Amino acid sequence: MSSASTKIDYGKLFLPTAHAMADLAALQTLPQFRNLGKVENKQADAKTYDPVTEADRNAEKVMRDHLTSAWPDHQIIGEEFGISGESDMQWILDPIDGTRSFVSGVPVWGTLIGLYDHGQAVIGLMDQPFTGERFYAAKNQGAYYRRNDELSPIRVRTCERLSDAVIASTSPYLFEDKFRENQWQHIEQQAPILRYGGDCYNYAMVAMGQIDAVIEPGLNIYDLAALIPIIEEAGGVITNWQGERPEPGGNIIACGDQRLHEEVLTGFLKNQ
Repeated sequence: MSSASTKIDYGKLFLPTAHAMADLAALQTLPQFRNLGKVENKQADAKTYDPVTEADRNAEKVMRDHLTSAWPDHQIIGEEFGISGESDMQWILDPIDGTRSFVSGVPVWGTLIGLYDHGQAVIGLMDQPFTGERFYAAKNQGAYYRRNDELSPIRVRTCERLSDAVIASTSPYLFEDKFRENQWQHIEQQAPILRYGGDCYNYAMVAMGQIDAVIEPGLNIYDLAALIPIIEEAGGVITNWQGERPEPGGNIIACGDQRLHEEVLTGFLKNQ
């Protein structure tokens, strides 16, 4: 994989586009939050319930339209409408990450906007318009939190040991049975606080120094792309369970402290 350029000012070039898309998406999502119409199941013939709403589709559409106008030569990868274009510059969109939370009226969902350059995450933005919170980062430029008109840099916190850590995951039932009944049970027993639910908001809380680690299986690229720069630019580490770069997706661990990452990775996750 070729690396992203160290000479490009990604923030200056591309963050305005990401912010504009987040604003446009919010115009589609907010009116339907806690005021939903029809909710469909994308897996109608399967046992899994994977909800999608009109807000998901409309939000992705307006973001795609903006991108096509702003950067017509770039590729777009979206959860709802798939891949369009072909380029080493790839925008990855998830209009509502955490649709179950959205449908339930719980404001821990978010709009995710990421940009890969030659396969490396260089721009990330997570927007929670109901609470007025936005987390974003550009490669080599730090991570930031904006709420309404207030802007501040964010940083992970120190937490060396699992025995002191706040751990988060979407649901234990997403793990394979063998892992859940063995390694995950040990993690549950050692961590003093373990929180379920939270979706993309958990990762933002790692970057903000409120949660120490998020551990999740089977993430798609659009679940993850926006969150990588936010975690890394806040001083954290995010990899797959083998300690490799996370951009392709899969089983993911994000930690605020490199020492905690190493303890959990080597003790429980590697070779799973």
